[in-house]
Amino acid sequence: MSEFQVDLRSDTVTRPTVQMRRAMAEAEVGDDLYGEDPTVARLEALYAEMVGKEAGLFLPSGVMANQVAIRTHTRPGSFVVAGRTQHVVVFEYGGSARNAGVQFMTVDDSSGTFGAADVEEARSALGYYEAPLALICVEDTHMPSGGRVWSLEALAEIRRAAGGVPVHMDGARLFNAQVATGTPAARIAAGADSVMSCVSKGLCAPVGSVLAGSREFIERARYERGVLGGQMRQVGVLAAAGIVALESMVERLAEDHERARVLARAVNERFPGSMGEAQVPETNIVAFDHPDVDGLSKALAQAGVLANPIGNRRMRLVTHHDLTDEQVAYAAEVIRGLEGA
Repeated sequence: MSEFQVDLRSDTVTRPTVQMRRAMAEAEVGDDLYGEDPTVARLEALYAEMVGKEAGLFLPSGVMANQVAIRTHTRPGSFVVAGRTQHVVVFEYGGSARNAGVQFMTVDDSSGTFGAADVEEARSALGYYEAPLALICVEDTHMPSGGRVWSLEALAEIRRAAGGVPVHMDGARLFNAQVATGTPAARIAAGADSVMSCVSKGLCAPVGSVLAGSREFIERARYERGVLGGQMRQVGVLAAAGIVALESMVERLAEDHERARVLARAVNERFPGSMGEAQVPETNIVAFDHPDVDGLSKALAQAGVLANPIGNRRMRLVTHHDLTDEQVAYAAEVIRGLEGA
């Protein structure tokens, strides 16, 4: 094992900054269950304004934010349309079935998005069933395809095809999309009835995500958060870091995007064609195909580079705040020099 460790497993490995730690230590707090934590209230209002919604709700994780949104929008037995590799379908422990009692009708999202025709076909097919279509979920950026960004035109088409069915946006890395495109998050999320983003991941807060929507939606979501055990007390100590994340860490995501391009060049040289159409990553994720992802992970780890598979033939490298240019250059050199992998 090399002593030079480069952690590319996820942007969840980031640690809170000095400014965040100071804000956490000095945070004014109160009992959030009673709506008495001013720091939480400030974070929720800040996020809601940034994504163009009326109100926000602080939650412990992105998974819980998505699960609360699905519970709030749907009723048991109803259908949810989503891409077949989206986080809510594949990476949330089957939570939507257990927590909301819903059924997914999945569509092809291998390119990172799906289209209005997919939604229209799903709505047409469900016309023959008794169970209603209750929700459409989109993921922006779309992690499994390599952090791909939805175009505003594609999102508008989904809104149109929804025909009044609510749309939820899993925007765990929504601010990566904002930085990559120069489009404000509020405009990206304009067609969604609800949207959530992580203040952890690339924004470096230690814990938490924020869900936003109409005031009526958020009041119902607050109840559903409690049902799932997500009520918190003097949680302003965590919300304070989230405020710093939203106010000072968004624009620096461009550094992560540039470092991902360095890694992508190495992947394309060593494994030509493995990234498919996404030869240049749009954001901070490099995803590519490999016949032996477990063997590849082991070979990388032996050289001091940590990376995780996200499928039986799919590998992911994620850049983040806690990397240096030197580390990224080293990882790229390791990838280029892999033998027999």
